[in-house]
Amino acid sequence: MRFDLYGLTFETPHVTFYLWSPWRAAHLEHRLFDAIRNLPNAKVEDGPDELRIQVTDPKTNRAALQAVARVLKGWQEEAERGSERRTGRWLLEADTDDNGYDHTGETTSMWGFLRVSLERGGPGEPDKGEDIDLQGFGLQIAGQKEK
Repeated sequence: MRFDLYGLTFETPHVTFYLWSPWRAAHLEHRLFDAIRNLPNAKVEDGPDELRIQVTDPKTNRAALQAVARVLKGWQEEAERGSERRTGRWLLEADTDDNGYDHTGETTSMWGFLRVSLERGGPGEPDKGEDIDLQGFGLQIAGQKEK
């Protein structure tokens, strides 16, 4: 399956969206996961201390990214006019050895996490910025299994 993440294209068997430690996750992380949960063909799997949705259909993946973007856009619009600015961005990471395996011996995967930023300050006030990593929500772009 081809997965397009804002211009970065991956060939992957599936993409999995996660909500880790749901009892500790922020409300925004729950809203992001629930937006994906409500998509057609999305089946939530319970794991130890996590919820996950595995997506194998390119159309559902596109819809999932659009759902995440809508939730973030709504969160941005909730900011106080003139005194607060909110932004969000994806952070991607992976680790691999020279044979294409991660530190646990599994096929390398790409992981995506969200970082949101809050900038506060009105006219005549110094800007105060804060970056927050949403550690309870993320996605895994699975690596191809060897044939």
